[in-house]
Amino acid sequence: MNALHNLWQEQKAAIIAIAVVLVGVASCLKVVDEKTQAVVVRLGQPERVVNRFRPNVDFGQTGAGLVWRIPFMEQVVEVDKRILDLDMERQQVLSADQRRLEVDAFARFRIIDPVRMVQTAGTTDRVAEQLQPILNSALRQELGKRSFGSLLTADRGKAMEQIREGLDREAREYGAQVIDVRIKRADLPEGTPLESAFTRMATARQQEAATIRAQGQKTAQIIRATAEATAAKTYADAFNKDPAFYDFYRAMQSYDATFAQKGSSTAIVLSPDNEYLKQFKGK
Repeated sequence: MNALHNLWQEQKAAIIAIAVVLVGVASCLKVVDEKTQAVVVRLGQPERVVNRFRPNVDFGQTGAGLVWRIPFMEQVVEVDKRILDLDMERQQVLSADQRRLEVDAFARFRIIDPVRMVQTAGTTDRVAEQLQPILNSALRQELGKRSFGSLLTADRGKAMEQIREGLDREAREYGAQVIDVRIKRADLPEGTPLESAFTRMATARQQEAATIRAQGQKTAQIIRATAEATAAKTYADAFNKDPAFYDFYRAMQSYDATFAQKGSSTAIVLSPDNEYLKQFKGK
């Protein structure tokens, strides 16, 4: 303890000077990680950008690490470099066929010009606040041009792309790029509109089923009539070629249907000279 006390008394000025230097050096350094862009602002004006987002450049190659700054003159503003989410509150939208829809949507964006973002919005949260009403307006306008049915088809993707393009043009004013816009859900409101839509859908499916059933019956009748005509033609051709054989064949079919009934107790009384039995006589 005495040695430390003596050292402090002897080297007090040097120790204080070293501590001041260390504090000064620490205040000149700032660590910028890979997921952050840093804008160095000198006396209120952006001076330079560290670790700026650049497409197709791997992590570790954009300048992240230690940044030097002038204490009290330069301030480092950190800007998120990652893709950010913008959620839209659930709202009602009127479609082109006058149906009210409950729509949930979201957008994804990133900051590509941090200097412009710092000058116009200041923070990424402020950018999201500015873009949200623009997304709501663009969604209303675009879906107002389309019917409810089109949102259930591939046309929905075209609508989303047009909304993304319109929102992206506005986002560029804040140094942001809109990457994607998607609708999570687009439903009819609960109550009468939803019940009416279900009723119309059920009626349409029933009409479609009745049409398919009628078409099937028509096709079956055509096939059956064609088969019967073909059979009649075949019988006629056979009769014309050999009338005696055809008469014999038809008689055998009639005998089989009349006499070969199992379990039948019906009695048939015929005269031996009956014309019906001529095939038994070899005539």
